[in-house]
Amino acid sequence: MSSSSHGARSRVTVIAGIGAISILGTVLAGCSSDSGDSAGASGTAQPGGTLRYGLSTAPTCADPGQAGTNQTVYVTRTVVDSLTDQSTDTGEIKPWLAKSWEISPDASSFTFTLRDDVTFSDGTPLTADSVKKTFDSVKDLGPNASLAKSYLSDYTGTDVVDSHTAKVNFSGPNVQFLQATSTPQLGILADSTTALTSDQRCAGAAVVASGPFTYSDWQQDKSVSIKKRAGYTWGSEVFGHQGEAYLDGVDFTVVPESGVRAGSLASGQLDAVSDALPQDAAQIEGAGGRILTRPNPGISFFFQPNVSRGVLADQAVRQAIIPAINRQELVDTVLDPSFFPATSPLAHTTPLYKDQSDIVTFDADKSAKLLDAAGWTRTGDGVREKDGQKLTFSVTFSPVFAGNQAILELVQQQLRKVGVDLQLNLVSNGELSEKQNSGDYDAVYYNSTRADADILRATFGLDGRNLNKRAADPELDAILTKQLATTDNTERGALIDRAQHLIADRGLSIPTIELSQAVGAASSVQDLKFEASSRLQFFDAWLSGK
Repeated sequence: MSSSSHGARSRVTVIAGIGAISILGTVLAGCSSDSGDSAGASGTAQPGGTLRYGLSTAPTCADPGQAGTNQTVYVTRTVVDSLTDQSTDTGEIKPWLAKSWEISPDASSFTFTLRDDVTFSDGTPLTADSVKKTFDSVKDLGPNASLAKSYLSDYTGTDVVDSHTAKVNFSGPNVQFLQATSTPQLGILADSTTALTSDQRCAGAAVVASGPFTYSDWQQDKSVSIKKRAGYTWGSEVFGHQGEAYLDGVDFTVVPESGVRAGSLASGQLDAVSDALPQDAAQIEGAGGRILTRPNPGISFFFQPNVSRGVLADQAVRQAIIPAINRQELVDTVLDPSFFPATSPLAHTTPLYKDQSDIVTFDADKSAKLLDAAGWTRTGDGVREKDGQKLTFSVTFSPVFAGNQAILELVQQQLRKVGVDLQLNLVSNGELSEKQNSGDYDAVYYNSTRADADILRATFGLDGRNLNKRAADPELDAILTKQLATTDNTERGALIDRAQHLIADRGLSIPTIELSQAVGAASSVQDLKFEASSRLQFFDAWLSGK
């Protein structure tokens, strides 16, 4: 972990590089412990106490398999265990529910040997049949499970070899799957949960899993409470300690206004808060707190244009918008140095990221020339026009990140300078999902977190979400499919590099900034950590001075 200070700011910044890792071979459980990323450790851990946490937006669903937003994953990760975990330092896949695994030479089947001492919170044992039923149930989930479904692309079923050996099969190579088993979206659930419908699984009481915490209360759009599970002894090798969680529980409260979150932390009403923005730092640090940050891997925040309608159907327009955006100004004006300007569809902490700043760059003159060449001319009000059509489009977004509106307002000003009229359409998280599912938008603005470059296929592939509403693109489609079947990491890296280039060059992604998690924490909060995908891990957290 590296620590850096900007001015007088007490900010702990973790920029852990996740290196390329091999996905083939047999991995056996070792004895090492990976403590991950933490901040504020002070003395010996003290068990007990309930941490009060302020979420910036409401969790959308209690089911880990349907969790998409960071705030939702913060909550759902606490109750579910995964087959594997991922080191925050190296990206290496580590044992968790699975003691070991074997991967077929073509990466089309994965055989997991499970621990035999794990039980769900209802007392039933976790077995290979639990793995089968969890993965089988994903295909029946609704659109909110798009990530989980992408991880199980071409899934043909799970063979229960014996009570604690599960063989997961695919119709072809699926090199991303091992990393996918470390995500909460593929966390293993009890039979009583996998038998339910998508909607039923979103109620907190319905989720039965094997995690170190269990839901004790779920008030949709208001609050969630979790309590420590007694007798938990099967933590991941990435965890900083073994045994039960230190905290008795966590009370999550939804507090949308960043100033109110910061004030509640400074006054002692909350112990930690999400989305601590730069303007909140003085108040938090003045009360003795600190801000913990870590960049997210995966897809940078970006405009995803609907290329089937409106002015964004013109590739020249999409290509011209990319250099019209001054990404460094977004960071300097709205955010702070713990955030990064996007230089590719992928964030720079994603394995196999390659800089695409030859395309994703700021050059207003280039933007204007591209629009001129495409026949878009300025009119009296400054907005360009072509064949009687104004160069205007709307972007639909939600407050899933507290800085979104301020960022987009500044982008709106930047685009206006080159003659593009951007209209902002702020909606709730639920409304954004509805819009995305219906295709009723000019562009949507969001990010997607994952520490594997296959997130490109899940986001831009025809077999993924394809919110671009694009038709077939033979070169791009072939590359996205081939990388999934490429077991050599160097060869896969070359394919991912080309995919990033094509996605940017086609204007399928108009990136802005890379998301970083910024969590405000009181001085009493110790060992509150980020996991490999930059989501919070509460298992090792504890409260001093209780």
